[in-house]
Parts: sequence; C-alpha cells; structure tokens
Amino acid sequence: MTGDEGQVVLVATTGGHLTQLFDLAPRLPLRGPRLWVTFDGEQARTLLANERVAFVPYIGERDLAGVVRAIAHARRILDGGLGGGTPASAVISTGSGVALAFLPLAALRGIPAHYIESAARTGRPSLTGRMLRLVPGVRLYRQYPHTARGRWHYGGSVFDGFASAPLPPRPLRRAVVTLGTMDQGFRRLLERMLAILPPETEVLWQTGATPTEGLGIHGHRLLSATALAVAMREADVVIAHAGCGSALTALKAGKCPVLVPRDPQGGEVVDAHQVEIAEWLDAKGLALARHADRLTLDDLHRAAGRGVSRAAQIPEFRLAGAA
Repeated sequence: MTGDEGQVVLVATTGGHLTQLFDLAPRLPLRGPRLWVTFDGEQARTLLANERVAFVPYIGERDLAGVVRAIAHARRILDGGLGGGTPASAVISTGSGVALAFLPLAALRGIPAHYIESAARTGRPSLTGRMLRLVPGVRLYRQYPHTARGRWHYGGSVFDGFASAPLPPRPLRRAVVTLGTMDQGFRRLLERMLAILPPETEVLWQTGATPTEGLGIHGHRLLSATALAVAMREADVVIAHAGCGSALTALKAGKCPVLVPRDPQGGEVVDAHQVEIAEWLDAKGLALARHADRLTLDDLHRAAGRGVSRAAQIPEFRLAGAA
C-alpha cells in the first residue's frame, strides 16, 4: 500500500495529537499527495503552512455530538470533495475524537485506516483507542513495545532517536512556561513558578485556558508553532504541563524539560496519562518529572544542565500492510 492511487489523509486534533502526526509524517511509508485534516487555529496554520489542509469544526473531549457532525465532512474528504484532491487511498490519525469520524468510515469503504495511539499513553489506551479497537478493519498501533499486544502493533515512536547529555552550568536568564492547548486550567503551576523563579528571569508564559488575573504576568493564550519552538530554543529552561506535544516540542528544541503533570482529581485533565508520560521520559533521562507543589529552583537548574539531541537517521514508522 503506497498511496499512489489517491491522496493520503492525515487526521489529528490540534495540540499534541497534531504535533505528533506532523513529526511522524516523514517516517510513514506512504507516497502520493497528502491532505491534512484538523481544526482551524494558530498552531495548525503555522505548522501546516506549506501543506494542503482541510479544516473541520472543532470536536471537544468526549464530544460524541461533534464526532457525529464531523462524519459529513469525512465523507466529502474521503471522496476528494474537500481540499481539491482525489479520493483517499489511506487515512492515518493520531486522534483524538476526530479519528472516530474518519477511521471507521474509511475502514467500511475498504480504505486502509491506521490509528496511532498517542505517545502520552504508556499504559491503557485512550477512550478513542478503546473505541477503535472494536471497529473491524482499523489497524492499531502503540508507541511503546511493551504495549503492543492483541490487535495493537508497535510501529515506532515520536520519541525515537532522542538522547540527553550534560551541559556546563549556566544562570537561568530565560525560561518558557507552557500549559499547552487544553481546555482545563492549570493555575497551580503558574503560581509555583512565580514562587521559585528568580525575579530577574525573563519568562515567556503560554497559558492556554488558565486564567492569569492577579498574577501580575503577561500570558499568551496560544502561540504559533514557530514562535513556541524559537522561544524554547532560546530559553535556558522549559517548564511544561506533561502534554505529549509540549514535551516533543521541547525535546526537538534541544531542551530537557521539567514536566509537571496535571491532576485529574482537581479537574485539570481527564485521567492520569500525564503522570505516565512524564515518568517514562524521566526514566529515559529526557525530562524531569515533578509535581507542581514539590517543584524547586534546584529542579530548574538540573533541567537546564542537560541538553538533548536527535539522531540524524530515524527508522520508518512501520505500518501494517505497507509495502
């Protein structure tokens, strides 16, 4: 299966899911024109500036009505009616809910349909993954070998090829604090950072949906993918919620990030997957996993004292049935 007879449709929610699929796309063994399907927004418009894109209406977390509404768009796109392309020859998605509108329909039509579970899931699959596991014809992938069982295959990971090494000590002159694009707030992390960062440190605050009233900071709700990547490269340390997209962006910028998981008990995230990914990257030496209330200035210096590089050659992501 090469994609030569039509267009390859790449489907992902904005945020970490889109970041992952964009990183994996050059490693997919598919040829032919590509059409990206995602939600409209600053991240998508900058990250996909040189790509063919079809925007579909936003689908929230566990938004069944939004999935149903998106099926009409999926029909048109798979038929080649949006994006100015030909009918789909393959569909690949990293989730989340938008995958439910596209992959079952593609499989029903006999179009190769591939779902790559987020690298944020080191244990149990996401709700999207568990639902797609029930759909015949959808090919399923995990990004960790120990999770590949049953219908799940291991094809590779967005974290392939990264390694960290010590750097000479340096002062914390610039920092990036990023809370990603999630709908839930994470004010605890902002308050902790204000308590421990040296007052002379220049900080870029990407605060997402988190309110900043009374904190005395200038927060950017969202930044373009380019602006965030540049800010991370220029920073001495990156502190992020433990979202997969934020972690991957920091690693690609050469940083060993401090990853602070959101708390599902406090309504900051739907489950404990951020704890899982933070601890996994910490065990690999690619991040420091810390809870917000126990984060210290020494932790920031430890993270700033490590740099991250990536191998020049990274293996293909192995798709089942691909030639």
